Order: sequence, then structure tokens, then C-alpha cells
Amino acid sequence: MSYNIYTNLFYGQTISSNTMSESKKTTDRKAIKRWVEDRNGVPAFIKGTEGGADGLLRIHFPENSKSNDSFDEVDWAQFFDSFEKNNLAFLYQEEKQNGEKSTFHKFVSND
Repeated sequence: MSYNIYTNLFYGQTISSNTMSESKKTTDRKAIKRWVEDRNGVPAFIKGTEGGADGLLRIHFPENSKSNDSFDEVDWAQFFDSFEKNNLAFLYQEEKQNGEKSTFHKFVSND
């Protein structure tokens, strides 16, 4: 069984199956910031994608990355400005199936 994570998810709704851990979708700033900071992540744009004022949004985990020079860290105000301007939602996992903290996340349309 698989799920199309880009459709049929609403604020606060969760999905799960036998093959994946529970995922959640949110637009709540505090929840997103808490999740990122709990995993030592930082808001960032991918270098070279800054057309105009925004770039391609990412959550970067510098401690777990070999490509730190591919990202431009941004402050939370810049991050959320781009996040909201692009009508995005944050799809994320709290834990992997084995109980470890997960860093799985995606930005999806909030339509």
C-alpha cells in the first residue's frame, strides 16, 4: 500500500501504513521550528536558486551533511516569508519505525 503525500492531506492530519512511520503535515511556525531545532537543523536556501528574493527552501542538517557549501543558511523570518509566499506546508516524521528521531521532511503544496 502506498500513499500520494501531495493530495488529501490537511492541517494536522497524519498518514501511516505498514511500510512507513506516521507522517504529519503542518503550517504551524512553532511546530516547524521546534522540529527543525530538535534535530540540529537550520533553515536554508539551496545556493544558486535565489531568483529574486527567494531560493529553493530546504532544512539543512550541517552535522549530517558532506555538502555544507551547497546551502545558504537564512533566518527564520526569511524562511517563513518564502514558505508562506509559496503556499507550502511541512510534511514530516517525528520518529523512524525503529524509534529513532527522524529527519524525514518535505515541503508540499498547501492547496
